[in-house]
Amino acid sequence: MNDTIKEYVTITISVCISVLVALACAQGSLIAGNYPVLFVCLFIAFIIQWIVFLPSFYFSTERFYDLTGSITYLTVIFTALYYKSEFIGSRSDLRSLLISVFVVIWALRLGSFLFLRVLKDKEDRRFGVWKKNFHQFLRVWTLQGLWVFLTSVAAVTAITSRKIIEPDSFLYIGSLFWVFGFLFESIADYQKRKFRSANPKQFIHTGLWSLSRHPNYFGEIILWCGIALIAFPTLTGTQLVSLVSPIFVFLLLTRVSGVHILEKHADETWGKKKDYKKYKEKTPVLFPKIFK
Repeated sequence: MNDTIKEYVTITISVCISVLVALACAQGSLIAGNYPVLFVCLFIAFIIQWIVFLPSFYFSTERFYDLTGSITYLTVIFTALYYKSEFIGSRSDLRSLLISVFVVIWALRLGSFLFLRVLKDKEDRRFGVWKKNFHQFLRVWTLQGLWVFLTSVAAVTAITSRKIIEPDSFLYIGSLFWVFGFLFESIADYQKRKFRSANPKQFIHTGLWSLSRHPNYFGEIILWCGIALIAFPTLTGTQLVSLVSPIFVFLLLTRVSGVHILEKHADETWGKKKDYKKYKEKTPVLFPKIFK
């Protein structure tokens, strides 16, 4: 199998996985015309990527990749919330509203953070030669559609559900999870940015980074667990498949990108330094070491 075929196989599998998850989670979903709103959100998640991919490939730039991902999250959430508001009329649904606010805040912060970082660095080393190859770059953009949909699927399934559940322990505990995870991730990103500006060639080992080698990713996983907890009471039957969201985030950050790539880069850069070896030995990869 040549590389081009592999790229299109990956693209096809990504879309098929998303469609299968959507089919499972669309049970009890609100309807837009003749289609479940969840399918509308699925369509949005991919079509935005493919539209922006075209000029990005033409100009051979990844500059708008992360920003597009965040805009897609916002579009998906606002679409789901619009149809929910049409359905409930004058009634209130605190759960859907809270989930929407949480995802919007997260998307705005992460999107602006990553976009400004790319503007500062001029390029994103993750892409390398991908942006010069049509098939590889299309695969990357398609995978972002998969990322948007699977990460947000618990949130979108809850928002588009016909069930309206009054505030309960899942909502309160889930909200605490989200706030904790969001603050943990935000503080970790801030600490790393400040450290790197003063020590561009050193590895960060202070603040939250003394508790975990990747505290920002830990926070990311926790906040999506929070969203899943808030969404849980609205889910019935095959809608429970949407709880794959935090599992997907965990696997993505620890097995595919994130930790896997950064650990390799760190080993190549500082692997021979004694202080880095010591830091690596005493500091967990992901879950913070609370007690030293």
